[in-house]
Amino acid sequence: MKNIIKYISFGVLCGLVTACTPNYEYINQNHAGVTEEQAEADGYNITTSLITLQNNVISTSTSRAQYVDLLLGGTWGRYAAESKANSWPNKFSTFDPPADWSGVEFNEVIPYIFPYVSSIERVTDDVVPQAIAHIIKVAAMHRVTDTYGPIPYTQVGVDGQVQTAYDSQEQVYKAMFVELNQAITELTDHQTESISQNADLIFKGDLLKWIRFANSLKLRLAIRTCYVPQFNVGVKTSQQLAEEAVNHSVGVMTSNDDVARLTTFSNVGNPLNEAIKFNEGDHRAIADMTIYMNAYNDPRRAAYFNESGYSSQTYCGLRTGLAPIGSSDFNKFSTIKIERETPLVWMYPSEVMFLCAEGALRGWSNMGGTAKELYEQGIRVSIKNQLAYKGSLAGVSSISETEIDAYISGTTTQKDFVDPVNGQNSIKAQNDITVKWDESATNEKKLQRIITQKWIANFPLSCEAWAEFRRTGYPKLFPNRVNKSNGDIDTNEQVRRLLYSDNEDNTNTVEYQKGIELLNQENTGSISGDKGGTHVWWDKAGVGNF
Repeated sequence: MKNIIKYISFGVLCGLVTACTPNYEYINQNHAGVTEEQAEADGYNITTSLITLQNNVISTSTSRAQYVDLLLGGTWGRYAAESKANSWPNKFSTFDPPADWSGVEFNEVIPYIFPYVSSIERVTDDVVPQAIAHIIKVAAMHRVTDTYGPIPYTQVGVDGQVQTAYDSQEQVYKAMFVELNQAITELTDHQTESISQNADLIFKGDLLKWIRFANSLKLRLAIRTCYVPQFNVGVKTSQQLAEEAVNHSVGVMTSNDDVARLTTFSNVGNPLNEAIKFNEGDHRAIADMTIYMNAYNDPRRAAYFNESGYSSQTYCGLRTGLAPIGSSDFNKFSTIKIERETPLVWMYPSEVMFLCAEGALRGWSNMGGTAKELYEQGIRVSIKNQLAYKGSLAGVSSISETEIDAYISGTTTQKDFVDPVNGQNSIKAQNDITVKWDESATNEKKLQRIITQKWIANFPLSCEAWAEFRRTGYPKLFPNRVNKSNGDIDTNEQVRRLLYSDNEDNTNTVEYQKGIELLNQENTGSISGDKGGTHVWWDKAGVGNF
């Protein structure tokens, strides 16, 4: 019997029907002029399915990359500013995005991920591509549930349906941990094998790297749940899941050789490059990030941003959440430096170091070092990675260990933001921490350091930045000047989730309403319902609750 019964996934029936998704007929069509037997024999179906899955974790579509990773995550995770705010009546930056923008991540990820996982399960008994498919599924779908809260997950594909019952976010997370655990076990048992490099755009067939990535993803999700009381998968707590990932025989990502990144693109190259340059530049560097990096004299600035047109500030970001400004003004702000050839990263090893640092800070066992050691290692790995994989493309020279040591020992703090165009947008500094570790500080201050440096290191993984800001309250960001949510979002708390797709409300009405009920049951904030201010399940803590 095939191994599909081991996973919580797209059901067998979905592989036999065409009603699962508008694109499902395309999946089953013959696109290469070969018979089904020939296609299955040479791995054609597996290869095309895996490639499609990999292209839908962080989308290689320019339009979806702009909506999700620049407008949504970039704005709320504070990695990008909407530079053409004057031409958009509704905006993410003022907490009132258009309804059709809100549904992009929901409508365009679920129908692509589940059918292609099912396709792989249907055509092969080989546990290796099946396991990789499920790792990719979790990598893609945790972004979706972290964006909305409860989503259809465990029932997708049953009776060939995509529009199905919603699971609570807790149920989704438990299912994802089960899938990751199973995939890690399967790949560990077959770690000396490989898959075709043509099918593996991320690790070129190296199963050890897939295992490290899966363990790192498991660690990320375990840390995400750390504030949820009594959370467990089976009998394992968040702490035990994290310890299990780090101490696995293959382990987690520890060096820049392990970075999970997509380097093979279509003719447009990195989709964020195309989106940033679209329509004469819809996006600019954001003031929240440039003001931190300027304060720390961060060597990664030249890899992240182009210099501004303002003599007073070499790197000057645009403050978000403002009234419209004119094009002659926003054109001078620093632009985001992502080239066509820049890898599209899913996860950095530096993030893993910061996750381990937080685990060590919480007293979790065997995280690989002390919180201080892991924090400093995360910074070091990040600087080297950004200059190796991104900086060289942007014309940034190498950096010496001595210079990295100086950055890690830095004692400067953030200065006030001075808007070079409109003084009313200027604002006092929100942050008072240095880069240098302070062993005498409270755990809350230590956490602030860890998350702030993880935020800088994770650029441009904006959806992850937004999730961690919601989970911890860090880094400290500038409040909006304009909040057009009509009371649905607290200006100080900022956006906690994205509204569901109108398509769900119109075509999956009963289950959509049940999904909102689940959202309300898991919510601990003062705002409830399908609103941007409603807290998702793991969003429990906030600043000062370490």
